[in-house]
Parts: sequence; structure tokens; C-alpha cells
Amino acid sequence: MTSPRPLLDRHVALAFAPLDKRAMGLAFGIALALALSVVTGVALAIDPDHRFPLELLAEYFVGYRRSVSGLAIGAAWMFATGFVWGWFFAFCRNLVLALWILMIRVRADVDASRTFLDHI
Repeated sequence: MTSPRPLLDRHVALAFAPLDKRAMGLAFGIALALALSVVTGVALAIDPDHRFPLELLAEYFVGYRRSVSGLAIGAAWMFATGFVWGWFFAFCRNLVLALWILMIRVRADVDASRTFLDHI
């Protein structure tokens, strides 16, 4: 019978592996660009009276309008914004995880050397 230990070690190593910042940025950017495209497309198709206030996005994204060309401009802006958000999220997660692991290692080293002089 094999021990589940190597499988557990592999899962723990994967859980604490750093995130790829570029991949996370691309994932966020693509997801948010698609979301804005769908929302704008649905608003173009079923909301001719402009009851849904998409014009507020033009305050943040220069060139965005409730039109097909505005959809492309808004998707490009949302991709750029999502990329920055995703990159920054992965950066912060990797930083916090690295600091946490460093803190655990320092505590373990201090605890291991606390009784060092007692053995001399």
C-alpha cells in the first residue's frame, strides 16, 4: 500500500506555488473585456431607450459609447484595466505568501536555536 504523503506534499506545494502575474493579468483582462462586451451588446440589442446607464462608463473609459465602435473601445480599456488588476492581485498574493512563509521559517529557526546554549 502506498503512502498518501507524496500526493499530499505535491498538493501543498501547488497550493503555495507563486501565481504567474502575466497569466493572471491576461485572465482578468479577457474576462472583464468579455463581460463589458456582453453587457454592451445586450444593451444595444434589447435596451433602445437607454434605461441602463452605460454612459457612466464613458467617464472612466475615454471613447466608450453605446455603439459597436464604443464596444470595441470599451473592451480594449476594460482589458487593460483588468490586466492591471489581475497583475496586481497576483503580485500582492505572492508577496503576502512569501512574507508569511519567511515569518514561519524565522519562527522555526528561533524555536530550534532557543535551547542551543543548554546543550553546551
